[in-house]
Order: sequence, then structure tokens, then C-alpha cells
Amino acid sequence: MADLIEVDALSKRFGDILAVDNVSFSVAKGEVLGFLGPNGAGKSTSMRVITGYLPPSSGTARVLGEDIRTNPVAVKEKIGYLPEGAPLYGDMTVKGFLEFIASIRNLSRAAGKRRISDVVERMGLERVMFQRIETLSKGFKRRVGLAQAILHDPEVLILDEPTDGLDPNQKHQVRELIKEMGESKAIIISTHILEEVDAACTRAVIIDQGKVVLDGTPEQLHAKSPTHNAVVLRVGSQDGQRATKVLRDIGHVSDVETGETIDGIVSLMVVPSPGHTIAEGVAAAVRESNIEVAEMRTVIGKLDEVFRQLTVGEEAGAR
Repeated sequence: MADLIEVDALSKRFGDILAVDNVSFSVAKGEVLGFLGPNGAGKSTSMRVITGYLPPSSGTARVLGEDIRTNPVAVKEKIGYLPEGAPLYGDMTVKGFLEFIASIRNLSRAAGKRRISDVVERMGLERVMFQRIETLSKGFKRRVGLAQAILHDPEVLILDEPTDGLDPNQKHQVRELIKEMGESKAIIISTHILEEVDAACTRAVIIDQGKVVLDGTPEQLHAKSPTHNAVVLRVGSQDGQRATKVLRDIGHVSDVETGETIDGIVSLMVVPSPGHTIAEGVAAAVRESNIEVAEMRTVIGKLDEVFRQLTVGEEAGAR
């Protein structure tokens, strides 16, 4: 697949603060890239530069072949962008706002009407079409912002915190929409919600202090977790100590962690050495030792562990 977004050694400085530091990555058609980082990592600044709303200090980005340094207006024309906070015209109704966006996107009357009908249905905006935007809840304002971003059906979408302010059902709906659109578009979503990587993304870039610290698939991120391929067992509390001893003796086991005891059942997590799988060995060991197991499952790892490993978590700096 061709790369629709190319970011090349991009940096952005505000006075003495280097907010974005030599960032490079690309996004192909058919990819949904999760752009992750702690507060102040430079996520929103990077997205403002990539969309042409802020000039870079050095480096560049190309969107659908257009260079943000030499032709930022063409970039803005070709993308769909949901900025942080989804700034909207509060005195307009939802209907009036979407009609206004259709007009400045140069959609014909018929095409605009058709596209508005489509995005209103997708975003669940039917019952608020004639309300002034300033009267809407945060969740509805976010949905209006997303509706304007996809109204002209762009090939590239750049979405800053697209599920911010949405309830769980709305978050699920938007994630499913992003996955669906991602099959034929190049999409970047900035988020601090790690579950969105598994729910909607095909790739993730983690940025910290303005620098890319990881670029990989969700599977590659999970593989970096200390608990990747760990085995969780639930056994009778009377067998807990014996099971722990048996499990520690299995090859490629680095640790056995004891969890909660509930209704006479204790939880044990068997953590493998990096790069090893131990599920078959664990199953064989408890079977040979006649340890009764109430539950046994393998875990893929925890993204929050990987996130903490890779980021320093400082709050200062660029948002």
C-alpha cells in the first residue's frame, strides 16, 4: 500500500522548548495509527504541524503528496481533521454548521445533502440537528466535530482524541467506525486510552518528550510487556503453596506471583522469561502433580506496562 502520510525528521520548537524532536513515521492506505504519549509528550503539536496548522521548525511532512511547508493549504483541503477540543461555532445549529462545512468543502447541494445525511446517521445526531451547538453536551459536541471531519469523505483523517467525552456505547460506535473507515483510508488517532490501540488501531507510535520511542503493531507492543504469554491459574487455596513450588521449577519461568484468594480459590500468575511460552509446561506440571485447577488462561500482556516502561511521564512541556 502507498504511504498517504509521510513524516520526515519533523521538529517543532517554541522558544527554548523543543516540543517535537526529529519525529519520522509513515501511514499507508488501510492503516489506523494510534499516536500515544503522556501529557506533554508533543502529540497534539505534532498533529497540528502534520495538518499544516503550525509550521515546522525543521523537517517536513507530506500528505497525499503535498508538502506541508510549501503547500499547507492543499494539505488542509485534502484531509479531515478533528482538533483537540473540537472548536465549533456555538451559535449555529448542528444542521447549519454541517451545511456550512459542506459549502466550504465545495460539495454540490445534492452531494452535501447526501453526505450530511450519512454522517448524521453514523454519528447519531438526528435528535440534535436543530439545536444550537453551544447547548450540546461535551459528547455531542465531539460527535459534531467528528462529523465535520468525515463530511467530505477524505482519504486521510487526523483525529485528536476522537472518543474524548463519549460514553462507553458511543466510544464503541466511534471505534468501530474508525476501523471500518481505516480499510480504505490512512488514519491517525491521538489518544491516551490504551485500549483504543487494541480496539481500533493496526499500528501504534509512542512518543515521549517529543521523540518516537516505539513504532509497531499492537501485537509487537504486547510482546514487550513483562507479562506477555504469562499463564494465570486459579487453584484451591490448600494447593497454593505446593502449586507455587511446582510452577517455579518449570523451565523458562522467571516468577510466580500470588494474587487474591476468593472463596477458597487463589490466583497465581506464572511469568515466563522474555521470548518464551510456558503454557504447555504449566499444564503438564499441574497435571502430573495432581493439582486441581479451577481456571487456566494465557495473557497477551498489558499495554500500560509497556507504556510505563517507555515513557518518563513528566507533565511539563508541549501538549
